[in-house]
Amino acid sequence: MNLHEYQAKALLAHHGVAVPTGKVLSEVSQAPLADDLPESAEGRWVVKAQVHSGARGKAGGVILASGPEEVAEASRKLLGSRLVTRQTGPNGLPVDHVLVEPGADIRKEYYLALTVDRALQRVVLIASSEGGMDIEAVAADSPESIRRVVINPTVGLQAYQARQVAFAIGLEGVHIRDFVSLALRTYQAFVESDASLIEINPLAETSDGTLTVLDAKVSLDDNAGYRQQALWSGRDVNQEDPAEREAIEHGLNYVSLDGDIACMVNGAGLAMATMDLIKHAGGMPANFLDVGGGTSAAKVTEAFKLILRNSRVEAILVNIFGGIVRCDLIAEGIIEAAREVSLDVPTVVRLAGTNAELGRKMLSESGLNLTAEDDLASAAEIAVTLAKQHRGAAQ
Repeated sequence: MNLHEYQAKALLAHHGVAVPTGKVLSEVSQAPLADDLPESAEGRWVVKAQVHSGARGKAGGVILASGPEEVAEASRKLLGSRLVTRQTGPNGLPVDHVLVEPGADIRKEYYLALTVDRALQRVVLIASSEGGMDIEAVAADSPESIRRVVINPTVGLQAYQARQVAFAIGLEGVHIRDFVSLALRTYQAFVESDASLIEINPLAETSDGTLTVLDAKVSLDDNAGYRQQALWSGRDVNQEDPAEREAIEHGLNYVSLDGDIACMVNGAGLAMATMDLIKHAGGMPANFLDVGGGTSAAKVTEAFKLILRNSRVEAILVNIFGGIVRCDLIAEGIIEAAREVSLDVPTVVRLAGTNAELGRKMLSESGLNLTAEDDLASAAEIAVTLAKQHRGAAQ
């Protein structure tokens, strides 16, 4: 689950990290009067659209204002709109909240993040002297500016490690002490909130000589939601893909992609392999969809409904390994689901495992638009061919 910027800063503040004083608005009528604005030595304020996307500034989602009237005008412009960034896709995301903060006179921008390295099974701290821009671009253009520290989970982030990073990214004097304190407190927030990412970008050195968290992004581990109820109560479902949100409610793992061949698979590893084979055959997967090892007819039906809501889908590839459940029961569920949703998209079903032959026979004799296969590579090639034919027929 992703947090909005104002929620991320509240989390950091709860763990002792100094963040700018801000005011969150959800209606234009809440726009603060002069006495209610967060104090600003610069006499300027920044109005930021709260959406789960980066690159807001380039998309017009961050507006500089010089007084209450301009704050209200900027809030009016953003609230109720949909912000389209290079990360959101053409439909953008709804702006239901804006954050008003005092403007800052920035001398230098840095980057600081904590995330999980899945290969090392460790939390890593990443920092750079090149803040305020995409870390991917920094890694490509000036990798020497990035410092990375692997953290031992037994002892956690140590002060000497944070100090070494501070020196490496060019901090001096009191800023080294401030950086060490900030890094240690951010690590505490990371661990105690079951985060998968905390990113502070930029971490700015301002004209008054302080290090300031100008922007923060926090992602929480979905698997730990049950023990982070206070944080999860702030989940903004309007920022999430409706199909992905509905999939969670039905116990499905679903991620939308950009292709036109939908996948329905039982098992995450098998799903990844299925998508790879679709690509190898010249197609593009339309989604990742794992129905789970112990799937049922009801789950298969909901999975078909999710898939068919995507207007780009030209074919469906179902890949089921019958280990926990028998393939004939899966075939029965697929037939039942196909009839319930009036399936009219060509569908290839690859069954392997217990009673696979019986399952394929049931599919072939169903009279529905279902092609039964036993070889996964062949099934992927057939799905790609059928997708092209279906697209051509529609045109």
